[in-house]
Amino acid sequence: MKKKILISDIAKDLGISVTTVSFILNDKAKEKRISEGLTKRVLDYVQKVGYKPNELAKSLRTGKTKIIGLVIEDISNPFFANIARLIEAKAYSRGYRIIYCSTDNQPDKAIELIQLFRDRHVDGYIVTPSEGVRDTIESLQHSQLPLVLFDRYIPGLDSNHVITDNVRGAYDATAHLAQQGCRRIAMITLYSAQTQMRDRMNGYMRAIDIYKLQPYVKKVNLHDDEQTVIDDFRAFLEDQQPDAVFFATNYLAIAGLKAIKQYNLPFPAVVSYDDHTLFKLFTPTITAVSQPIEAIASELINILLNQLDGKEKGPKQVMLPSELIIRESSLVQTSSTGS
Repeated sequence: MKKKILISDIAKDLGISVTTVSFILNDKAKEKRISEGLTKRVLDYVQKVGYKPNELAKSLRTGKTKIIGLVIEDISNPFFANIARLIEAKAYSRGYRIIYCSTDNQPDKAIELIQLFRDRHVDGYIVTPSEGVRDTIESLQHSQLPLVLFDRYIPGLDSNHVITDNVRGAYDATAHLAQQGCRRIAMITLYSAQTQMRDRMNGYMRAIDIYKLQPYVKKVNLHDDEQTVIDDFRAFLEDQQPDAVFFATNYLAIAGLKAIKQYNLPFPAVVSYDDHTLFKLFTPTITAVSQPIEAIASELINILLNQLDGKEKGPKQVMLPSELIIRESSLVQTSSTGS
């Protein structure tokens, strides 16, 4: 078995002190006034022999693991997957690595995973909080651990967070359907007290009131299996016969589109909150409220890294605008051709 190379081996081979090698490997050469020539000599030799530092020992010495814990709802959802990818790239460019996991919106799982990250001494946390994790988030804050929430926040808890204007996004979607002449506009949403779902409901209701329409709301249990949701949606469509449907999430929209196709139902005008790659491929293409994924990722990583660098003073709370992307499904003259 090949012998592991130690700092002491490098120092001995180059005829310099272990302390000098350590300063160079920990980016302190300039601070300790070590010459550029010696620094280059050490770094070239390190590369030549393939020296790898002991990351555990380094983290114990510096108090930093250079790892960020990313706790999201569902990594298979394109919204969260794209956010995770961008955060990972931005963190990597700043010398950090990301460990991420999905909670499936289950409080017990979220609490367990956050504790796992605490046990691993990650440097900071980016979290989409499930219901029931308030105490866990408060504990992170009381321990003064760098933290930022996104997609939703916890009412009454003064924490860093990055969200989009869900009220405005839902209002714009519903108002667009009303402006197309739709009069029986239904909203399909979840049984949820989370802030993003509450705000989307508020935006829908605001547009319904302004356009003097009657609300038609169908709530779905988050953890129902897909076929149950499809059958439930079919019954709702057949009973209420809406001429337009606003889906509060993209996965609800996909289930709704499957129900329409599976049971050959009349195709209402459709808008989904959150875009999805499938929406451009479906016939008709699906109108969606698109969240600014790149801006969200940038705000999240900047807020967290500023905390890690001691630059962020006090909670920073960011609300970003969303964009209504109009496609064929919400244009009444074309939506009826859905397949």
